[in-house]
Amino acid sequence: MSLTRRTFLMTVSALGVLGSVSSVAMAADLPPLAKKDTYKVGFAQTESNNPWRIAQTESMKAEAAKLGYQFVYTDAAGSAAKQVADVNSMIAQGVDLIFLAPREEKPLIPAVLAAKKAGIPVILLDRSVDPKLAVAGKDYVTFIGSDFVEEGKRVAEWLVKNANGKTKIIELEGTTGSSPANDRKKGFDEAIKAAGGFEIVASQSGDFARDKGRQVAEALLQAHPDANVIYAHNDEMALGAIAALEAAGKKPGTDVLVLSIDGGKEAVQAIVDGKIGAVVECNPRFGPIAYETLKRYAGGDKIEAWVKNKDKFYDTSNAAAEVSGAY
Repeated sequence: MSLTRRTFLMTVSALGVLGSVSSVAMAADLPPLAKKDTYKVGFAQTESNNPWRIAQTESMKAEAAKLGYQFVYTDAAGSAAKQVADVNSMIAQGVDLIFLAPREEKPLIPAVLAAKKAGIPVILLDRSVDPKLAVAGKDYVTFIGSDFVEEGKRVAEWLVKNANGKTKIIELEGTTGSSPANDRKKGFDEAIKAAGGFEIVASQSGDFARDKGRQVAEALLQAHPDANVIYAHNDEMALGAIAALEAAGKKPGTDVLVLSIDGGKEAVQAIVDGKIGAVVECNPRFGPIAYETLKRYAGGDKIEAWVKNKDKFYDTSNAAAEVSGAY
């Protein structure tokens, strides 16, 4: 069969399109991870200013040591810009895989994409990134963490059952733009609205920090003296709120019901002491599940987009028995 000029051009054009599609498909692929006895892994931590972060880091470090892996650790000290630089440094050091706890959903996207471009797979821990800008299974391997929406919902459900007439709520939000702050608010607010009879009189960020939480709680209690519930997105802010209540001459747990998420030893003890009503755990012990996921990925397993951590729930029914095992 003779090849006309038109047929030739159509064939070349088709091959060009196929080549282009092939390039896109390859670009969409995750970087592979060779199966080896030992790895050089990076862990880009967001900050180390509270017990939860310290427990998470210790778990990651201890599990790496147990496996004989080289552990490259950075602390962004609460700066998204520094965390991006930390990831770039790990890329330059040629780590095999990066575990990233992104401080905020959008600013860490460039770091995730830079690692992918460099051929280094990324696993997100405890916080995710904006799913419109980076996708699990395409731009990073997976997100390992708790169901933050469910955490907020569980707090709300407990409150609805145990409010005893306390209905005016101050909400202390976590770091603005972070996935736990966004989702813990969503889960709680939606469940409270559906229940009816409650009012969130004020909602403001305390940046997941104890002193900031105390300051914000102090200001909001002055502005809303009739508030009788404080829902904090983490233990540190809840403990700061307790300090603010006591300074104002109010009795936490009696005058104002305090609720929290994280499940650190100090907060669980505060339930025993009658100062906190309930706490949903957000499990910080990521080491075993993080490195198991790495091994599964290196072994060629199909990794689910979300590897869920299991979280406990603490209230007066179990806090005394559980406090010794809390982090």
